[in-house]
Amino acid sequence: MDQRPGPLEDLVKPADAQISTLPAPLDPHFWQGRRVLLTGHTGFKGSWLAWWLQRMGAQVHGLALAPATEPALFNLLHLERDLAGHQIGDVTDKAAVSRAVRECNPEVVLHLAAQALVRPGYEDPLGTFATNVMGTATLLDALRQAPSLRVAVVVTTDKVYRNREWAFPYRETDELGGHDPYSASKAASELVLDCWRSSWLDRQGVAVASARAGNVIGGGDWSRERLLPDAVRAWQAGRVLEVRRPSATRPWQHVLEPLCGYLRLAEALWLMPQLAGAYNFGPPTQEAATVRSVIEQAQQAWGGGKVLWGDGSEGPHEAGWLALEVAKAREALGVQPRWGLEQAVERTLQWYRGLAEGASAQALCEADLQAFMRDLA
Repeated sequence: MDQRPGPLEDLVKPADAQISTLPAPLDPHFWQGRRVLLTGHTGFKGSWLAWWLQRMGAQVHGLALAPATEPALFNLLHLERDLAGHQIGDVTDKAAVSRAVRECNPEVVLHLAAQALVRPGYEDPLGTFATNVMGTATLLDALRQAPSLRVAVVVTTDKVYRNREWAFPYRETDELGGHDPYSASKAASELVLDCWRSSWLDRQGVAVASARAGNVIGGGDWSRERLLPDAVRAWQAGRVLEVRRPSATRPWQHVLEPLCGYLRLAEALWLMPQLAGAYNFGPPTQEAATVRSVIEQAQQAWGGGKVLWGDGSEGPHEAGWLALEVAKAREALGVQPRWGLEQAVERTLQWYRGLAEGASAQALCEADLQAFMRDLA
């Protein structure tokens, strides 16, 4: 069996003495009036994060492509009207990125813009590498000209690790890699981040970190090739949901969990830039669950829904088992998952059902956020 390098204590020990100096569990006052550049703000996670930030009083400037789905959470939340800045542009476009940085003059940058799906990565590998690698490089290079910048959080993925299909959860010191274009491009973006951090941004006093989040679910996602959005589309139309790999195991979490982690990480880096580095965000290792388990819970929450189970042979290669070690985020940042899988799935299906029954996206997001913040306290 493969042996993992180094004890876990070496990973979390440097921050152990620092946690007591951080406000817990999240400090909305930190974001009041804060100038934030958020890339990818028109996507699923980006829309949730933009909405949350502007609710806390941040001056959010967004740079992203136009919403890729119809409907789109960005439009349902009327974010174009409410944000301090909204720019449609590609993160590989140097002029567009420079303009966004110049107009925002950010204090904090949250980089979410990406090609974020495995199967589309196979369909357009060059585009995937361009967005995820060169897009990250283009943004980081523009940040060298941001005089007010103190913190940058670059969101990658749990799939940056070289997946050995072993029984251990992956931790931040494990080897990077990637079998498919999406995973490999995200691993490469981590190398880009490390280069710009050590070559320039550290010396400018900018604390840079990467955030590696597990599989995210939640209301407002209409992307193709995503498990619960596919389920909702099929069941609302009375169709059978086809599931390719029911035994695939992933670290599922509600969208508010990693977003809370990103916000907390940015706050911590502002106060203690020595905490810069990579962080995993996901459920406890033992709560990683199979696709079958997620769909069976979704059926219960939906009140039915037909499924055709595949045998795992359909389509290109995807990892079979993946879990994250989240001790570093817990010990260094005080970030702990709040909602288990059953609650995350139930709230996700309730969100889509509520929208179909006439509730507004704002009301549904507000209900989820208020419930999450109560559990966070």
